[in-house]
Amino acid sequence: MNDDSILKLGWEEWLSLPDLSLPTIKAKIDTGAKTSALHAFDIEPFGSASRPKVRFAIHPIPGNETLTIPCSAPIIDRRDVISSNGESEMRYVIETMLSVGGQSWPIEVTLTNRGSMAYRMLLGRQALRENTVVAPSERFCQPDLSYDVYTASKLRTATKARALRIAVLSREPGSYSTAKLVSEGEARGHVVEVIDTTRCYMAINAKAPEVYYDGKRLPRFDAVIPRIGASITTYGCSVLRQFETLGTFCVNGSAGIAASRDKLHAHQVLARHRIGMPMTAFAASPKDTKNLMDLVGTAPMIVKLLESTQGKGVVLAETKKAAESVIDAFRGLKASFLVQDFVKESAGEDIRCLVIGGKVVASMKRSSGGDDFRSNLHRGGSAEITRISKAERDMATRAAKAFKLGVAGVDLLRSSEGPKILEVNSSPGLEGIEKATGKNIAALLMDQIEMRVRPAPLKKAPKKTS
Repeated sequence: MNDDSILKLGWEEWLSLPDLSLPTIKAKIDTGAKTSALHAFDIEPFGSASRPKVRFAIHPIPGNETLTIPCSAPIIDRRDVISSNGESEMRYVIETMLSVGGQSWPIEVTLTNRGSMAYRMLLGRQALRENTVVAPSERFCQPDLSYDVYTASKLRTATKARALRIAVLSREPGSYSTAKLVSEGEARGHVVEVIDTTRCYMAINAKAPEVYYDGKRLPRFDAVIPRIGASITTYGCSVLRQFETLGTFCVNGSAGIAASRDKLHAHQVLARHRIGMPMTAFAASPKDTKNLMDLVGTAPMIVKLLESTQGKGVVLAETKKAAESVIDAFRGLKASFLVQDFVKESAGEDIRCLVIGGKVVASMKRSSGGDDFRSNLHRGGSAEITRISKAERDMATRAAKAFKLGVAGVDLLRSSEGPKILEVNSSPGLEGIEKATGKNIAALLMDQIEMRVRPAPLKKAPKKTS
């Protein structure tokens, strides 16, 4: 059927709104109404004043609130509409494609809560084209559609990408990683807002937990990307837990971030999951210094603060005497630390594996600068793309999974006994690995967010057995 042929509609028809990921919706065709209306709830504008958008949700199946389809679209107008019962309502107006009987064309639709109505959509005369004929005494003149499209096996292919509202928790909006995430998200039509973690505060209660920012309640976000600095780990995780309480998808969870930042806790997590690491020892009493070093083995050895980052607070002790002096100094500062075996064969090199969604998407070899044993790029180290073995790939993915991190930088050493995990970073920088590998890591992370923030499919009812 071409777009110029006569299209006959009854007073009730199956339609499709593909731009809104609504492949099946039952509508009432009402030529007495000028404006078309679509059932929507949780209606919320977002985006810039120059390019405003609206987000909303819909239960496409009348009487079934277990399936919710989240939608978003640009706002083309805001209009005062008088409903059939004579009440006036200010509604957002969007434009979307309508498909019926093999024909498609753009229509204007107003958004309103039709939860009490039998039809999720009302198609008014303004949306009808010249070739459309309405038979008011007939129904379903066009082929039937089915709500089965919303089941798990079909929903993924039926739904389309939609504009998301994403928050990046970061105190450094100008940093490479944060700026790249913002630009990548906005290039896809998403609204990405950088939220300073320390300026957030929370209302904690059972019925309506909220997050506030600069005196205003933060809107609902589809996803949160935490880039929480080590100095504010405790408060940052508290804010993130509040988003988790609200049901927001968080790329990395608060528990995983907190565990990865505490070196002792992190090594205990790795040990519990039987993931290889350098021999590590920890003690609180100064009387145990000698026993602590004996557990690790012979010098040289590493003495590391529990919350060190970017190679800071990490000391290489060439002899046991030097190690004892460093330990005494750390204890004098009342600092918590651990002692770790130095993997000599790594020769100042380590491997950074970037894991997203349970897969290693990029890897680079980092080499120390000059005589420094630390290979951190922040300390003058260099990086180059490298191939990793299956064992290294498996270990990196297992480590990220152990902390339940959606994105992680897993650092490992190549030892004579095989790969050993050095650290799991829950806020890995993007600049070094993107430049070394040529890969757009921010895009891969956005792919993961778009895949995860999808409507939950409708479960098929089990077949009845006689």
